Amino acid sequence: MNPYEITGNGVTISDDPARLDHAVIHGYLGRSYWAAGIPREIVDRSITNSLCFGVYQGGRQVGFARVVTDQATFAWLADVFILEEHRGHGLSKQLMAAILAHPKLQGLRRFMLATLDAHRLYEPFGFNVTRTPERIMEIHRPDLYKHTHGRG
Repeated sequence: MNPYEITGNGVTISDDPARLDHAVIHGYLGRSYWAAGIPREIVDRSITNSLCFGVYQGGRQVGFARVVTDQATFAWLADVFILEEHRGHGLSKQLMAAILAHPKLQGLRRFMLATLDAHRLYEPFGFNVTRTPERIMEIHRPDLYKHTHGRG
């Protein structure tokens, strides 16, 4: 099957797993507020088991997002980033538009994400604070990578 790809304004967004630069992805996630210290092997496994999107500019990867989904009813958007030196040019908006237009993500009943500070990015795409937080439950282990793998 051909990869899903959108190109415009010198940027390509693709779901081709062969194009992903795992070192760039791990480098960013390992210092992010949500996955600090995550081991490379866990990043690699998460990529293998998700629908991933790379953002490419000038032949190199400058952004990433992954979607955990059954491709029928539910999706969870995770690990969205644009490298710091490439921010401020609308790449995150291009990435979100490409994700939401992906053929495998159409007709979903629920599409969720969690964010500390990017509400203004996601709201124009239809994401809202959940109306029923009392229905959503979680097991949350924010320091898991520090405790189980002893690395940073």
